[in-house]
Amino acid sequence: MSKLQDNMFLEMRNKELFKQAQQYAFEYLEGVFDRNVYPTEEALKNLSVFNEELPVNSTNAKRVIEQLHKYGNPATTATLGGRYFGFVCGSVVPVGLAAKNLGTYWDQAPAMNVLSPIGSKLESVVEKWLVELFHLPQTTSAGFVSGTSTANLCGLAAARYRILERNHWDINEKGLRNSPKIRIVTGKHAHSTVLKAIGILGLGKENIEWVEVDNQGRIIPESIPELDENTILILQAGNVNSGAFDDFERICKKAKKANAWVHIDGAFGLWAQAVKELQHLTKGIEKASSWAVDGHKTLNTPYDCGIILCSDQEAMTSALHMSGSYIVESDERDGMFYTPEMSRRARIIELWSILKYLGKNGIDEMILNMTQRAKQFAEEITKTKGFYVENDIVLNQVLVRCDTDEITDRVLHTIQRLRVCWLGGSMWFGKKVMRVSICSWATTESDISKAVKSFQKALALETTKGHKA
Repeated sequence: MSKLQDNMFLEMRNKELFKQAQQYAFEYLEGVFDRNVYPTEEALKNLSVFNEELPVNSTNAKRVIEQLHKYGNPATTATLGGRYFGFVCGSVVPVGLAAKNLGTYWDQAPAMNVLSPIGSKLESVVEKWLVELFHLPQTTSAGFVSGTSTANLCGLAAARYRILERNHWDINEKGLRNSPKIRIVTGKHAHSTVLKAIGILGLGKENIEWVEVDNQGRIIPESIPELDENTILILQAGNVNSGAFDDFERICKKAKKANAWVHIDGAFGLWAQAVKELQHLTKGIEKASSWAVDGHKTLNTPYDCGIILCSDQEAMTSALHMSGSYIVESDERDGMFYTPEMSRRARIIELWSILKYLGKNGIDEMILNMTQRAKQFAEEITKTKGFYVENDIVLNQVLVRCDTDEITDRVLHTIQRLRVCWLGGSMWFGKKVMRVSICSWATTESDISKAVKSFQKALALETTKGHKA
């Protein structure tokens, strides 16, 4: 046995390395809710310590973990806290973080039941729970992927397979060359990941039939062209800017008559279906064919966690199927048939843990709190002259602007520099806006008030600069 091998056995058995990492993790958790949301300039500058050549010889394991803690910890963005409002990034429910930690030691890859019986079992259980939570058809299957980007890809791949199969074309054997034409219909505010999936699948972004949207970014039902059985219609549960929901009841009814495939991009918004007070937003989603949703956004699972749900199991597994003489299929669930990847971590461990911990009522309460905090933010910010809310608050998104694009831009950058909270910017019908995404279980009324004061301070600072100029 080599010296390196001997050292690794020793590190695995004496557990000192893991205890060290755990202690650093506990220190991080103790301070994450009170620290600056974005790394300081000093922390960012110190990242240069990682600019080194790959060592020739083995490095002491303890020193590796120490370097990560000393220079990596301060350079993290505090998404676990209550005042990170950028990119619809959720926090983490504590039991999910603990479960992920345990699952890391298990290091499971649930591609096949024989690879991970526990992973296979939990995926089967959670699939059933999700179908119940979202009130979807009992035929619905779930695939557990990295995020909605991949989930959208899977849903559209299943749609592509089914439409071409109806036209007696085997996409897996013949490819797309000379294949029957597939129509793509979606709103002008479709998320960029949908467009990315359309491009990857060879359906062609130039072929999209764009539909006009209203002032909240919702597809105008009357503007949808005549549909047919060769059409994929893509809708949104949660506009990435406004949080608005398409009219699923009316639109899906029309699509179903035409036998069109409806895919719903519901990265953060599909969870409204699990909240009694918000179910009016998602009425009719069960009439769709496939749905994409994240766990790591609204449900606050650790990264990464995406889910593709599809009512047509045959189309889903046929689109994502793989085979090989070495594959060991079982009578239980083999997860590789529901995802593009074979090698993937068992993210189902923390997803199951959080769903079991929260239960239906806990999910309802946690998500509704995000909506209440978003409404609080909108109410408090509009009391300050110079701030305007541009959208109807239906879930967790608030769009804020100032009197001009220039002021909005300057105020946004000042807020980011103040580091009390963090958010990004966007464009909304030709105007620059600040995009506030409240997606953390940890966001309290106090957090919202602190964030609003940071907005006010930033505007005051920029107004003073303007007068001096």
